[in-house]
Amino acid sequence: MRTAVELTLVFLAGYAVLVLEIAGVRFLAKDFGGSFYVWVSQIGMVMAALAGGYFFGGWFADRCARPSALAWLLVPAGLFTLALPELAPPLIAAIVDRHPLDREIPRLWQKLDPAIGSAVLFLLPCFALATLSPFTIRLAARKLENVGAISGRIYAASTVGSIAGVVATGYVLLDWLTVPLIMRATGVLTMLLGAACWFMNRLYEKPRA
Repeated sequence: MRTAVELTLVFLAGYAVLVLEIAGVRFLAKDFGGSFYVWVSQIGMVMAALAGGYFFGGWFADRCARPSALAWLLVPAGLFTLALPELAPPLIAAIVDRHPLDREIPRLWQKLDPAIGSAVLFLLPCFALATLSPFTIRLAARKLENVGAISGRIYAASTVGSIAGVVATGYVLLDWLTVPLIMRATGVLTMLLGAACWFMNRLYEKPRA
C-alpha cells in the first residue's frame, strides 16, 4: 500500500513539473516570443528548480520525516500556480516595460528577460514539486540495504511521470485546453498532492506496543 502511494505521488509530481515546463514556454511566448532563448530559459530554470528541490527535499526529510510537512510547501505552490494567469501579466509587464519603447532592447536582455520571467513564474512550483522525490525516498527506505532499489524505483516513477507530462501537454492539452486553464489545473493537482501528503501520516505511524 505504501509503495503504491509513494510511486503515485512522485509520478504525479514529475508529470506536473513537465506540464509546467512545456505549457510554460507557450505562456512566456506571448511576451517574449517563441525564440530559442525562451526554450533555453525555461529548460534551465526548471532544471535549477529541480536541483534546488532535490537538495532541499533531502535535507528537509532528514529533519522532519513526516509526509504532512510537505503540505506546507505543496499547497502554497499550488495556490501560486492556480493564480498564475492573474499574477503573470503584472509581473511580466514589470520585466518588459522597464525597457524604453523608443529603443531596441539590448541583445543581452533579449536573452536574459525570458530567464527572469521563467524564474519568477515557475521556479517556486517546480522547486516544491521536486522535493517530493528525495522526501519519499527517506520515507520509503525501511532498511538500509534497500535504499538503492528504492531510489531507483522512485526516480523511475518520477521520470515516467515527466514523460507522460511532456506527451500529454504536447499532443493533447495544448490542443484542447487554453494555457491558463492548464496552469490552473496543474495548480489544483499540486494542492491535491499536498493534501495527500497531509493525510499520509497514518501510513507511517508506528504501531503502539
